[in-house]
Amino acid sequence: VIFLVSVFIFPLWRMQFFATFYPDGLKLYIYSYKLEGGKTAGRDDLREINSLNHYIGMKPLSQSDFAEFTYLPFVFGALGLLTLRAVVPGKVSTLVDLIVMYFYVGFFSILDFYNKLYTYGHNLAPDAPIKVQPFTPPLFGKKLIAQFTVYSYPSLGTIGMFLTIVTLIIALILTSKEVKS
Repeated sequence: VIFLVSVFIFPLWRMQFFATFYPDGLKLYIYSYKLEGGKTAGRDDLREINSLNHYIGMKPLSQSDFAEFTYLPFVFGALGLLTLRAVVPGKVSTLVDLIVMYFYVGFFSILDFYNKLYTYGHNLAPDAPIKVQPFTPPLFGKKLIAQFTVYSYPSLGTIGMFLTIVTLIIALILTSKEVKS
């Protein structure tokens, strides 16, 4: 549960956009409950990204367009409570169910995130000042989009969730060995 707390404190994902006119890069952080741009002196990266998106006809990134920010904190909270519940009775079946739920939430979240990336990059306004071919920003890794090199990677919140799953799997393995003895 301690590792899972990280999804409420740290971003789940981070994206960075580099171009010759942004050598220090623009940063976008995706939390379980909000979007946030990097902040530097006189610049909010989310606002800057949205300004650039306007030129290629991409819809602005707005927190209100992400229903996930309203329910993800509750999903992670429920997983935390179910994790604590699995510890008290210590039943192997409860632990197995919990691990399956973690994988389901992780898999669904990745699919949902990919769908958002695809939708934003393919629904470009036809009257945009700068014409670009529809694209999908990278879900994971590096991709060249127009004049920008975009990097997309999990952040500390996702790493905390991964460590939670690993800990549960280790607990299942140790419990299974103890039951066999």
